[in-house]
Amino acid sequence: MEREIIGKDHVPVHQSGAETDAVENVEFDSEQEATAFYQVVKHRLSDVNNWGSLSSIPLSSFKLFDHAGRACDREVEEGDYIRIDIPGPGTRLGKGYDWVHVESVFSEVDFDQDIFTIRVRPSAHPLEPDGKIAHFLTSRATSTFQIKRIKNFVYAEEHARNESPNFETGNGLDNFRNAIVGTAARIGFSYPQWKSLVKGLLKGN
Repeated sequence: MEREIIGKDHVPVHQSGAETDAVENVEFDSEQEATAFYQVVKHRLSDVNNWGSLSSIPLSSFKLFDHAGRACDREVEEGDYIRIDIPGPGTRLGKGYDWVHVESVFSEVDFDQDIFTIRVRPSAHPLEPDGKIAHFLTSRATSTFQIKRIKNFVYAEEHARNESPNFETGNGLDNFRNAIVGTAARIGFSYPQWKSLVKGLLKGN
């Protein structure tokens, strides 16, 4: 019986709204080469502040903040926030930006497989953690970023689940903006951004 690929249980079950999967991989001559490159790509994914520069289609820019809402320049940690600057007007709730909370960061090793996962979810502004969701999608949505090594292959992936526009901001203009941006994301306009990122993560192999 074929052994199950690790990491599938890191991605939430899709129940409603939109879902997309952006996946790229590269093959190496040996597992040793793949393991070395896996560590390089794992570091790239952890360096959120450089996601925009990795993308050949930099539709958005990303900035890492700690749990207290302070900008930081380090590898991502569970409990952090990511500020997203997308084209067009931002929201009042997000002070001009969209925000996600880093709810999980973890690694798993299983013989000839390795995986590193970052999962984020739309959130309130970090300085108002009990406020309304400051993102164009509802808090049911998730984005799961994964780096995998399976034998002599290295994969970079992004899995979006349960994406629906956020109409619960309490602000008419924010709701209108989210209707446009969230609907565009739901029908696939965010896919080129994530496809570009996963390709960028694997550059230079």
